[in-house]
Amino acid sequence: MRNIVMIAFLFLQLGVYAQKDNTKVVLITLDGFRWQELFTGADPLLITNKTYVHDTTALKDKFWRETAEQRREALLPFVWTQIVDQGQIHGNRALGSTVDLTNQMWFSFPGYNEILTGKADDIRITSNKKVNNPNTTFLEIANNDGRYKGKVAAFGSWDVFPFIINEERSGVPVNAGFELAKGNNLSEREQFLNELQPNVPSPWNSVRLDAFTHHYALEEMKKNHPELLYIAYGETDDFAHDGDYEAYLNSAHTTDGFIKKLWEFTQQDPFYKDQTLFIVTTDHGRGTMPLKTWKSHGDEIAGSGSVWMILFGKGVSDTGEVAKEEQLYSNQIAPTILKTLDLKVPTGDMPGKVLEIK
Repeated sequence: MRNIVMIAFLFLQLGVYAQKDNTKVVLITLDGFRWQELFTGADPLLITNKTYVHDTTALKDKFWRETAEQRREALLPFVWTQIVDQGQIHGNRALGSTVDLTNQMWFSFPGYNEILTGKADDIRITSNKKVNNPNTTFLEIANNDGRYKGKVAAFGSWDVFPFIINEERSGVPVNAGFELAKGNNLSEREQFLNELQPNVPSPWNSVRLDAFTHHYALEEMKKNHPELLYIAYGETDDFAHDGDYEAYLNSAHTTDGFIKKLWEFTQQDPFYKDQTLFIVTTDHGRGTMPLKTWKSHGDEIAGSGSVWMILFGKGVSDTGEVAKEEQLYSNQIAPTILKTLDLKVPTGDMPGKVLEIK
């Protein structure tokens, strides 16, 4: 009997070790954040424009620097002082690195569908309406596999994400919009967030503030250790639509700090340490000229299909900012994540090539 118990214990330990050694994936999106700010920092035509900035002096003090390299580091210090030295940053079109959408809609639901399912669907995904996505996301594929069942989670600021991910069919838990944390074993922080969120008004009726999305997701990581996690921040797009460049920049700066916190957590948590791949991207670009089109996107706004992606963590070579001719697409993210998780890539449904990240 003792031998049986010892053997069972050994197999249990081996199983825990194997799970710990699996590659974990964290996908992060910043809604509608332009490649221009990512690579050159604050826009000189906008930062002093009183049509779009409440306090131009304060904003210049915070984010204006003489060179593009200095400006982008002021705006996104984690990206440009740490990630650049250990990962890959794609999409600086001035250097020949091009990342584009394959869908022709150039707004949010089609963009997220492409990122999450690995293909554009310009026939059925033509609006931002709350309609369950008929396509299958990589989140659903993973959750339907025994190895990842119950180890997949998604958090989003926009209340349409339960439909984009098709929470009803996929079984992937999605905390989005103004939803509260659910369950019988809520942490003290989750209970606090549940009390706080209804008392902190958002400027928008369908998008909560990103701080809630971030902290709900971080608590999920601490408590349940999902192996596949999607976090969708939304403020940058909504502040841009509002024409508030000051809030747009401040939100991007704050999100850079959120990503840093997530990375630092994974590096001190034994489950995630040295085993986690991070991918950061956006669902669409924005306009540039005429100047007012920075607030907008869509198939009639030039530049809206121009995006970017950042990769760092396990298995990613330290290429840094890519400064060579290349053409990448958002539809490559889903098959890359599936391959990373050792899941079969449905090539017929995911035409994009797996990214070469090593």
